[in-house]
Amino acid sequence: MTTMKRAYTALGSENVFLIGALIAVVIGFSSATPLFMTPANFGSMAFQLPELGLLTLAMMVPILSGGLNLAIIFQANISGLALAAVLIHFGGVDAGYDAFALGVAAALAVGGISGAVMGLVVAYMGAHPILVSLAMMIFLRGLGEFLTKGGDISGFPPFMETIGHGYLWGIPIPLLIFLGAAVVWHIMLRYTKHGFSVYMIGSNIQASEYSGLNTRRTLTMIYTISGMVCAIAGILMAARFNSVRVGHGEALLLVTVLACFLGGLDPFGGFGRVVPVVLALCMLQALSSGLNLIGANQHLSTAVWGLFLIGVMAFRWAASRLHLTNRRRS
Repeated sequence: MTTMKRAYTALGSENVFLIGALIAVVIGFSSATPLFMTPANFGSMAFQLPELGLLTLAMMVPILSGGLNLAIIFQANISGLALAAVLIHFGGVDAGYDAFALGVAAALAVGGISGAVMGLVVAYMGAHPILVSLAMMIFLRGLGEFLTKGGDISGFPPFMETIGHGYLWGIPIPLLIFLGAAVVWHIMLRYTKHGFSVYMIGSNIQASEYSGLNTRRTLTMIYTISGMVCAIAGILMAARFNSVRVGHGEALLLVTVLACFLGGLDPFGGFGRVVPVVLALCMLQALSSGLNLIGANQHLSTAVWGLFLIGVMAFRWAASRLHLTNRRRS
């Protein structure tokens, strides 16, 4: 019992619950269909998860600061369009690595600038992040539709297929990119001054200002970095689909918010960690893949995700009440 308590304390209640839920989902779908526990299915999940994962990381830090970034999908797509424009300019399928590097730089710049604009408006004008990011979302969507005339841009060099579908050390390259970003996010939030400022602003922005933190600079950086992570997701989507379109991944917006809240982020900011969010992403991906394998309707997956969130909130409420009752008894 002591060992179990130590393990529980070391992992944290949030991680223990999510690991238990993930195991339950895996066991349930393994019993429902023999196709779930196969290398092909796990490989498919490993290629699908990174896009949602990167977009969730882009959503996570604004939520930690007490805000929200509703523009993440269109920041990713407009960044992908910047990459595509550079590649097409340098020959499309005949473009070389130097053109790709220039396109990646352009994509990161576009994502970062769009995020910086939101951050500056939130920080210096005091506008609400929901309204600012909503305005940016509408602007980027309209701009993307205008530039592409509502169609796709395709015809990229063959080596991009390796980024979207290749392996390195037997692990899918997109998954390595996402895991690398998650590690950087964890280090940034736990061990840097910027991460400390993010939590402080999410807890109480006025107290943060009184304590001497440069809240305006931190807010600007939060949305700038969020935009650059969206750009990485846009580059990855372009490599996977071999095309760029304004509407790619529109359905993922609410799922990123769901993953953040399932991972224990406080919707009002100030509390949350990367590891539980990654576990929540794995659980959502397992649910989606399992339901797909048993032939469930796609809309049923969305309904199950919503029910799962309600169940998690009920569990947390019950756990907090039990903890409070035990404290009073002791």
